[in-house]
Amino acid sequence: MLCDCCKKNPATVYVRRMVNGDTTEAHLCEQCARERGEWNIVIGPTFAFPDFSLGSLFASLLDQHPGFTGSMAGGTAKRCPGCGLTYSDFRERGRLGCARCYSTFREPLDPLIRRLQGDVCHVGKVPRRHGGTARLRYDLDALRRQLKEAVASEAFEQAAKLRDEIKALEKKLKGGQ
Repeated sequence: MLCDCCKKNPATVYVRRMVNGDTTEAHLCEQCARERGEWNIVIGPTFAFPDFSLGSLFASLLDQHPGFTGSMAGGTAKRCPGCGLTYSDFRERGRLGCARCYSTFREPLDPLIRRLQGDVCHVGKVPRRHGGTARLRYDLDALRRQLKEAVASEAFEQAAKLRDEIKALEKKLKGGQ
């Protein structure tokens, strides 16, 4: 795909903006993105990345997070049982090695993912072939969180309704409906 601006170079930057409910999209080459000011990534008032890389983004976020110290930051190196990656390796590379890394390093990753994406659960588009069960599982997780909140706030009638909804969804997931 060619750049929407210059129509010469390959588009490597995708820009999507929502302003007052109107969405605009653009596929730009690196040069046009820089000229239009779409290249600089800003994370807060003092953290700008003129030469963006995922590794530098993760490293910057990890460095400014006060909870990333001790054994996870490189003291005793906890290793992923799937690929052998250590947390300090992840910090250097800015990339996890396998799917098991997410559960191995869950404690320090959850705040990072929540900060980058707004939540630790995927809420975006799901392929149709997986959409039914993935959506049900997401709904089930959301109901379980609501149930915990209802019990914690002693809203027991609401908790009972949520419990019944959870049971119905679990039955659906097991193929009962």
